[in-house]
Amino acid sequence: MKTIVSFLLMSFFFLNCNTQEELSSISTNELKTLLQNDTIQLLDIRTPEEVKLGSIDKAKFANFFDDDFVQQVSTKFDIEKPIFIYCRSGNRSVKASKLLKPKGYVVINVLGGYNKWRAENK
Repeated sequence: MKTIVSFLLMSFFFLNCNTQEELSSISTNELKTLLQNDTIQLLDIRTPEEVKLGSIDKAKFANFFDDDFVQQVSTKFDIEKPIFIYCRSGNRSVKASKLLKPKGYVVINVLGGYNKWRAENK
Protein backbone atom coordinates (compact mmCIF):
# COMPACT_ATOMS: atom_id res chain seq x y z
CA MET A 1 0.00 0.00 0.00
CA LYS A 2 2.84 2.37 0.89
CA THR A 3 4.40 1.75 -2.51
CA ILE A 4 1.20 2.57 -4.34
CA VAL A 5 0.75 5.83 -2.42
CA SER A 6 4.37 6.78 -3.10
CA PHE A 7 3.95 5.99 -6.78
CA LEU A 8 0.79 8.11 -7.01
CA LEU A 9 2.44 11.04 -5.24
CA MET A 10 5.48 10.86 -7.52
CA SER A 11 3.22 10.64 -10.60
CA PHE A 12 1.27 13.69 -9.46
CA PHE A 13 4.51 15.60 -8.86
CA PHE A 14 5.91 14.82 -12.31
CA LEU A 15 2.61 15.61 -14.06
CA ASN A 16 2.49 18.99 -12.32
CA CYS A 17 6.09 19.72 -13.28
CA ASN A 18 5.37 18.92 -16.90
CA THR A 19 2.28 21.15 -16.95
CA GLN A 20 4.18 24.07 -15.49
CA GLU A 21 7.08 23.57 -17.88
CA GLU A 22 4.78 23.60 -20.89
CA LEU A 23 3.22 26.98 -20.15
CA SER A 24 5.13 30.19 -19.60
CA SER A 25 3.33 32.97 -17.79
CA ILE A 26 3.90 36.57 -16.77
CA SER A 27 2.05 38.92 -14.45
CA THR A 28 0.11 41.94 -15.67
CA ASN A 29 2.77 44.17 -14.09
CA GLU A 30 5.46 42.43 -16.13
CA LEU A 31 3.31 42.88 -19.23
CA LYS A 32 2.96 46.59 -18.49
CA THR A 33 6.74 46.94 -18.32
CA LEU A 34 7.17 45.03 -21.58
CA LEU A 35 4.61 47.19 -23.35
CA GLN A 36 6.45 50.35 -22.26
CA ASN A 37 9.85 49.18 -23.44
CA ASP A 38 9.38 46.70 -26.26
CA THR A 39 7.33 45.93 -29.29
CA ILE A 40 5.63 42.64 -28.50
CA GLN A 41 2.90 40.55 -30.07
CA LEU A 42 -0.15 40.81 -27.81
CA LEU A 43 -3.20 38.65 -28.45
CA ASP A 44 -6.61 39.28 -26.87
CA ILE A 45 -8.77 36.17 -27.22
CA ARG A 46 -11.95 37.49 -25.61
CA THR A 47 -15.29 37.69 -27.37
CA PRO A 48 -16.24 40.87 -29.29
CA GLU A 49 -18.71 41.72 -26.51
CA GLU A 50 -15.94 41.52 -23.91
CA VAL A 51 -13.58 43.59 -26.07
CA LYS A 52 -16.19 46.37 -26.25
CA LEU A 53 -15.73 46.81 -22.49
CA GLY A 54 -12.09 47.75 -23.01
CA SER A 55 -8.77 46.30 -24.05
CA ILE A 56 -5.03 46.65 -23.65
CA ASP A 57 -3.40 49.00 -26.16
CA LYS A 58 -1.49 47.29 -28.98
CA ALA A 59 -3.53 44.06 -28.68
CA LYS A 60 -4.83 42.26 -31.74
CA PHE A 61 -8.00 40.24 -31.40
CA ALA A 62 -8.99 36.68 -32.23
CA ASN A 63 -12.06 35.20 -30.56
CA PHE A 64 -11.08 31.91 -28.94
CA PHE A 65 -14.59 30.55 -29.53
CA ASP A 66 -14.45 31.05 -33.32
CA ASP A 67 -14.01 27.86 -35.34
CA ASP A 68 -11.12 29.45 -37.25
CA PHE A 69 -9.31 30.75 -34.15
CA VAL A 70 -5.94 29.22 -35.04
CA GLN A 71 -6.19 30.50 -38.63
CA GLN A 72 -6.98 34.01 -37.34
CA VAL A 73 -3.87 33.88 -35.17
CA SER A 74 -1.74 32.66 -38.09
CA THR A 75 -2.80 35.61 -40.27
CA LYS A 76 -2.19 38.25 -37.57
CA PHE A 77 0.98 37.07 -35.82
CA ASP A 78 4.55 36.14 -36.71
CA ILE A 79 5.16 32.53 -35.65
CA GLU A 80 8.85 33.36 -35.20
CA LYS A 81 8.15 35.76 -32.31
CA PRO A 82 6.56 35.05 -28.90
CA ILE A 83 2.88 35.85 -28.48
CA PHE A 84 1.65 37.24 -25.16
CA ILE A 85 -1.93 36.08 -24.74
CA TYR A 86 -4.74 37.18 -22.45
CA CYS A 87 -8.47 36.65 -21.97
CA ARG A 88 -10.94 37.87 -19.34
CA SER A 89 -9.54 36.11 -16.26
CA GLY A 90 -6.80 33.76 -17.47
CA ASN A 91 -8.62 30.48 -18.05
CA ARG A 92 -9.19 30.69 -21.80
CA SER A 93 -5.68 31.97 -22.38
CA VAL A 94 -4.30 28.79 -20.79
CA LYS A 95 -6.47 26.70 -23.12
CA ALA A 96 -5.48 28.80 -26.13
CA SER A 97 -1.80 28.53 -25.19
CA LYS A 98 -2.08 24.75 -25.11
CA LEU A 99 -3.79 24.87 -28.51
CA LEU A 100 -1.22 27.16 -30.16
CA LYS A 101 1.96 25.72 -28.72
CA PRO A 102 1.79 22.41 -30.67
CA LYS A 103 1.35 24.51 -33.84
CA GLY A 104 4.81 25.96 -33.27
CA TYR A 105 4.00 29.21 -31.48
CA VAL A 106 5.87 30.38 -28.42
CA VAL A 107 3.09 31.62 -26.16
CA ILE A 108 3.24 33.42 -22.84
CA ASN A 109 0.10 33.51 -20.74
CA VAL A 110 -0.81 36.76 -18.97
CA LEU A 111 -1.92 35.73 -15.48
CA GLY A 112 -5.28 37.11 -14.37
CA GLY A 113 -6.17 38.38 -17.83
CA TYR A 114 -7.95 41.63 -18.58
CA ASN A 115 -9.80 41.68 -15.24
CA LYS A 116 -6.53 41.91 -13.35
CA TRP A 117 -5.08 44.39 -15.85
CA ARG A 118 -8.10 46.68 -15.48
CA ALA A 119 -8.05 46.46 -11.67
CA GLU A 120 -4.37 47.47 -11.62
CA ASN A 121 -4.63 50.21 -14.25
CA LYS A 122 -7.71 52.26 -13.33
